[in-house]
Order: sequence, then C-alpha cells, then structure tokens
Amino acid sequence: MGLYKEDGTRIKQSAFPATPASDTPMRVTEDVYETKPYGRGDGRPEGSRRHLLYQAGTVVPQSEIDRLFTPAATVSTITPATGPAAGGTTVTITGTRLDGVTAVNFGATPGTELKVVSATELRVKTPAGAAGAVNVVVAADSGNVTKTGGFTYS
Repeated sequence: MGLYKEDGTRIKQSAFPATPASDTPMRVTEDVYETKPYGRGDGRPEGSRRHLLYQAGTVVPQSEIDRLFTPAATVSTITPATGPAAGGTTVTITGTRLDGVTAVNFGATPGTELKVVSATELRVKTPAGAAGAVNVVVAADSGNVTKTGGFTYS
C-alpha cells in the first residue's frame, strides 16, 4: 500500500539516498508508518491499517529500505485508446502499483483531473494534442512508466 509520514503524506523512494552502497546503515530521520489492508478486498486504501514501522532515529540497513519500496508501476490497458485532438477524453488506465502515480503525460503534455481510483486503476483527462499516436507516461514515486503509442489523437 505504501509508506507514509505521521501526518499521512506519502514517502517517496527518492527521499532516501539514491546511490547504492554495500548495505550501509541508514538513520531514519522521521517516524515511518506502513499501511496494509485488513484482508482480501478490492485494493482500495479504505479499510487499511497503519502502524509504526520505524521510529525516528532507528538505524536500518539500506537493503531493508530498498525492500520496502515496490517496483515501478505497470500499465496494462488504456481505455479508450483514441480520442479527439481537442482533448477532454476521460481515459481509464489499469495496471499495478498505480496508487503512487502523481501525473500522466500524453506526449509531453500533462493530463488533467487525475484521479487514482485504486492501486490498479486511475482516470485522467487527455490534453489537446496533434493527430497521431503519442506515448503515455505514467509518473509515480517509484519511477516513470511509458506505454509507447498508448493513445492516438484523431
């Protein structure tokens, strides 16, 4: 589900050192909470529990920090895959680990009204664009994922 600060803001992997070392001990500078669902469900964050994983000042090996962050998001489908060049098409994107997505670009232009529905689904409105296929880039705290030619403006 993700890692969060005490105030509920999501912790990004980039907040930890990016240069790999041979399992260097790292001191946690803020309380880190982990959320987990209560049980089998629809993947939505409601009905989850949050508990203190590391208290500020705790020394943790870098490998443990790396283990906590899930791999990058994946994109399975983009529906609809075509829309008018004027933009404004509400697109549903399905995949995995989409709950950390902060932006979706169609070509170089960001989509609007991004709504993360669950860890497997999000919705976004397309911006205006020139006729033809564009790459769809999903930007998440774990990295960017590109669906080559994922949307076509007509």
